[in-house]
Amino acid sequence: MTDAILTRIAEALERLSPPPATAPDFSAADAFVWHVGPDRLEPVTRVSRVPLALLKGIGRVQGILLENTLQFARGFGANNALLWGSRGMGKSSLVKAVHAEVLAQGLPCTLVEIQREDLPSVGRLLNHLRDAPGRRFVLFCDDLSFSHDDTHYKSLKAVLDGGIEGRPANVILYATSNRRHLMPRDM
Repeated sequence: MTDAILTRIAEALERLSPPPATAPDFSAADAFVWHVGPDRLEPVTRVSRVPLALLKGIGRVQGILLENTLQFARGFGANNALLWGSRGMGKSSLVKAVHAEVLAQGLPCTLVEIQREDLPSVGRLLNHLRDAPGRRFVLFCDDLSFSHDDTHYKSLKAVLDGGIEGRPANVILYATSNRRHLMPRDM
């Protein structure tokens, strides 16, 4: 075999199996969106959000979520959260506004959005987040619900239960849903 043929073979193999993704630059932004195919965290420099003070009629939930997020950003344990309610009630707006308030208080906290259909890749995402020293992440899944034939809930269950590796201590999950029960009751 000639060097030219070996070079062509090597190039073809690299196209079939690209090199592993580089570690994300978490200093690029305070918010990211997870994309699959290829796996990458895309920085979001301008998050679409409203100030916390503009959200009305949700004071109790607002206070609980803000305190939970502040506690987490300070390095203490915190709870995962599911915000459920009718469409347009401000669930997603509350998560983004609380994140902005935490940042305004000078605390380190990065918002990472994952789409429901990308939940099977959540293990790979957690590997990126687990290895980020000194960073705290709120993993945000908007409009979460599952149907009878949907198996994405298994990926979410693995995150919440921790699996063999356990959920990273620097990650909590906030999800919103229009349904109180994420799965049909007869499942």
